[in-house]
Amino acid sequence: MEDDDVTIREQNFHSQVREYIICFLLFAVLYIVSYCIITRYKRKSDDHEDEDAIVNRISLYLCTFTLAISGGAVLLLPFSIISNEILLSLPRNYYIQWLNGSLIHGLWNLVSLFSNLCLFVLMPFAYFFLESEGFAGSKKGIRSRVLETFVMLFLLGLLILGIVWVASALIDNDAASMESLYDLWEFYLPYLYSCISLMGGLLLLMCTPVGLSRMFTVMGQLLVKPTILEDLDEQIYCIVLQEEALTRRLNGTASNSHVHGSRQHLHKELDSIRSQRNKLERRKKASAWEKNLLYPFVMLILLTGTTISVLLVALNILYLLVDETALPKGSTDRGIGNASLSTFGVVQAVVEIILMFYLLVSSVVGFYSLRIFKGLTPRKDDTTMTTIIGCCVSILVLSSALPVMSRTLGITRFDLLGDFGRFNWLGNFYIVLSYNLLFAVVTTLCLVRKFTSAIREELLKALGLDKLNLSYSPTDPESAKLSNANGHQKTL
Repeated sequence: MEDDDVTIREQNFHSQVREYIICFLLFAVLYIVSYCIITRYKRKSDDHEDEDAIVNRISLYLCTFTLAISGGAVLLLPFSIISNEILLSLPRNYYIQWLNGSLIHGLWNLVSLFSNLCLFVLMPFAYFFLESEGFAGSKKGIRSRVLETFVMLFLLGLLILGIVWVASALIDNDAASMESLYDLWEFYLPYLYSCISLMGGLLLLMCTPVGLSRMFTVMGQLLVKPTILEDLDEQIYCIVLQEEALTRRLNGTASNSHVHGSRQHLHKELDSIRSQRNKLERRKKASAWEKNLLYPFVMLILLTGTTISVLLVALNILYLLVDETALPKGSTDRGIGNASLSTFGVVQAVVEIILMFYLLVSSVVGFYSLRIFKGLTPRKDDTTMTTIIGCCVSILVLSSALPVMSRTLGITRFDLLGDFGRFNWLGNFYIVLSYNLLFAVVTTLCLVRKFTSAIREELLKALGLDKLNLSYSPTDPESAKLSNANGHQKTL
């Protein structure tokens, strides 16, 4: 009997060690990828080792850690869905015994824990540490900056604690709920993270529909469009004439020192025209399959993915109206590998994972397309550490809310594990239903606006109302430049 107990303890010990090793390897891969991404956009600094360089390096490591945790949050649902289907297909396989429910639950708990740590501790520390200079009258150095950073973190924690306490008192003025706020670890931090997840879900609701419509424009700029009823040689000839005219104007103002601002403007315009000429030459040199097959195929894939997403949300709305157990919080807790949550098996699981990544990319594109967040757009080799911190926090909020949004919208039926399933608002029928309705309506309106913008502009031109600026400029900047090029042709 004692030997059996020892054997069980040894098996548990080896299982825990194996899970720790797997988690460490996954995190190491994510950390290396995140470091490569951040260093690609980070502004290059001097090799001189000083105080600011050390502070920047520490902030860089913290941002890399945060971005790695964001990648882990994105991969939680896809990894869990694939693991569930693999365990169903190969239940007795010796080589996948390491893939079990304990590992999946451990990954969800670790991502939830480190998401809280990054959002409430590491990223505020990195920002305050980067902006700190030390208290007045104290000796300058790393120690004084660290001291100032910890004081600022303490004051920020008190401020957030007071705000959440007052908000909870206003929303639910119950003695039991007020006393539970004094329990910092068991109630307060999960309650605060639930509020942050709700804000992340609202941010995704605002960014994803915009990104779904913006994806067509972005892919149109990256791919070569078909040349239907379009003379590229004529457009290139017009662009060359504009380039020669600007070059003559620059040569004529070279000796005049009073037109420095005008010369800078002419240089920018010349660079824009040259980049436009390069795009036209690329379109001219592109092969027939790239122009006539690749572009329509990619656009069809984007339209299909968007349509399937909206249809799944519409079906989820019907499920919510018919059966309240469709709520994310009301779902039963299934073990990993016990039953398939996909009606069509592996095929549906793969489609769900593709839709999740598509929604993630669309949300990021929509986030940087919004006017209030355009200042956070990273630039290659020219992004400050403050901007990188803002980007990492934004991506962490979006990626942490992605599993919740996917489950709330009915993209997948896989249950939220760990602390992700403990959010209070997931059990509110009206919040979940309103979230689904808003997503479906706003996405449909964005797509209708996107595909009817050209028709509206032509109608306004036909009615003579185009001079009143009632419509937006073309969404594709390249088409706007080409129309300007055709206008310059008449002048020349």
